[in-house]
Amino acid sequence: MKLEYDKKQVEQAIDKIVERTMRMDLTWDWPAGVAYYGICEAYEVTGKQEYLDALKARVDEYIDLGLPSWTVNTCAMGHAMLTLYEHTGDETYLDIAKSKLDYLQTKALRFGDHVLQHTVSVNNDFPEQAWADTLFMAAFFMLRAGVLLKDEKLIDDALNQYYWHIKYLQDPATGFYYHGYNNITKDHMSGFYWGRANAWAAYTMSEVGKRLPECYLYPKFLDIVGSLNEQLASLKLVQTENGLWRTILDDPESYEEISASCGIAAAMVNKGNPLHIKYINKSVKGVLENISDDGRVLNVSGGTAVMKDRDGYRGISRDWIQGWGQGLALAFLSGILNYDKNRSDGAL
Repeated sequence: MKLEYDKKQVEQAIDKIVERTMRMDLTWDWPAGVAYYGICEAYEVTGKQEYLDALKARVDEYIDLGLPSWTVNTCAMGHAMLTLYEHTGDETYLDIAKSKLDYLQTKALRFGDHVLQHTVSVNNDFPEQAWADTLFMAAFFMLRAGVLLKDEKLIDDALNQYYWHIKYLQDPATGFYYHGYNNITKDHMSGFYWGRANAWAAYTMSEVGKRLPECYLYPKFLDIVGSLNEQLASLKLVQTENGLWRTILDDPESYEEISASCGIAAAMVNKGNPLHIKYINKSVKGVLENISDDGRVLNVSGGTAVMKDRDGYRGISRDWIQGWGQGLALAFLSGILNYDKNRSDGAL
């Protein structure tokens, strides 16, 4: 069995999504962070210089306008800074990334075993709460930076974030991830298996084995790969007939949500388990059917806090273009093109 897709169709879809994304008025925050991460991934796989040039021009414009205060969410833009530095050698981008790392290491709110509290503003919005979103916005960024800078302390901190988010958020009985955990009340609040939370977890965990040299020598990596294996084995069982996943994974009345579907399918691509190929093939078809002619990724739910009830999640609008939908779709489609070049974590 092998991946079944039309290479030209996927490349054209990537082109359309990149072009449409660069028309968005995204500010320096997590929607841009995820969107531009996807553009970076598209550049890495296709080698199209115009993708990097457009991103560099936009980032330079941001810098001229002035950058905001850092939060966990604004640190998502660190991904683009690392890629721009790697491919231009301009230390301006590395300096910005380092300022984000300094914030995360010395100023960001933490609780328990040095776990990052999820922050969306300079206020203490969610005291002692861990959200799956933090894995993409901060932990994955810290891991990438630690590898680039050969900083073992930073790598260890990143792996520690993964370790405790796994402990706090993954349900051992189902393998699914809860959206958030409240360390004050010691519960998962409303306790739903939100689709995009599972995408943040699965995708970022699947990237560790690819990016961390000699990953098998880090004990906490074995927790990451064990968690991912159990999660993906469960996620495949709730994939819809359309090759997608729902905004509440185990709720058949919840709508299919494309950013979650892209992140989960991209994790399967990264993992490289041949038993997942049939699920990936269904996802390729399902995702491509949700990309408009002008490159808009459709049916992406809006920004979502840990909602109070089932209707809260099911009622989130999916009518508008969102940076995270654009970015996760690019990550998935770029991964498809790069599938045969992926570095496997072996039998772990």
